[in-house]
Amino acid sequence: MSKILVVMGSPRAKGNSSTLARQVIAGAEEAGAQVESYVLQDMDIRPCNACDACLRDPDRGCVIEDDMQALYPRIREADAIVIASPIYWFTVSAQTKAFLDRWYAFEGLEENPLKGKQLGIVLAYGDSDPFNSGAVNALRMYQDACRYVGAHIAGAVYGSASKPGEIARDEALMDKAYRLGERLGTGA
Repeated sequence: MSKILVVMGSPRAKGNSSTLARQVIAGAEEAGAQVESYVLQDMDIRPCNACDACLRDPDRGCVIEDDMQALYPRIREADAIVIASPIYWFTVSAQTKAFLDRWYAFEGLEENPLKGKQLGIVLAYGDSDPFNSGAVNALRMYQDACRYVGAHIAGAVYGSASKPGEIARDEALMDKAYRLGERLGTGA
C-alpha cells in the first residue's frame, strides 16, 4: 500500500488548490493508498532561520521546535508527496514556501530522504495564463528543487479560477487531479 503525504498550502480551507488536492486524495484513496493530509495554515511552521545547526548535527536535524517536527518523519515515510498551493505574487504561498525551505534540514544527512520520492504538484491561480500568473515560476522552482534533492515530479495539475471553490466546475481539471491521485496511489 502506497503512503501519500498531502500538504495544502492555501490559507483558504475551501480554496481552489485545496479543492484540487482533495480530488487528488480521492483518486489516491480509491487506488488503495494510505493518505495523510495537512493544512499548513492550521500549523505553526516558522521559516528557516539559516542557523545551519541541521548541518552541524544532521542526526538532530532542525532545531526549530514547531509543527514541522511532526512533518519530518511523515516526509521520510511517504512514498509520494503532494504539495498544493495557490499562486500568490508570482509563486507559491508563504505557507508552502516556509514548508519547502525547511527541507534544508535534510541537507546534512548522508542520503536525502527526498531522493527517489514521487512528487505531485497542485497549483491554482487567478489569472487565466500560467505565465502571467507566475505559475510557471512555481513549476520551475519545483523542477529545480526536485533535481537538486533527487525527487521526481510524477505529475502537475494546475489551473485558473478567480473565486474560492470555482475550480470545481472545471471537470477536465478535476479529472486530471483525480487521475494524478490514482497514479500516485498505485505507485505508477
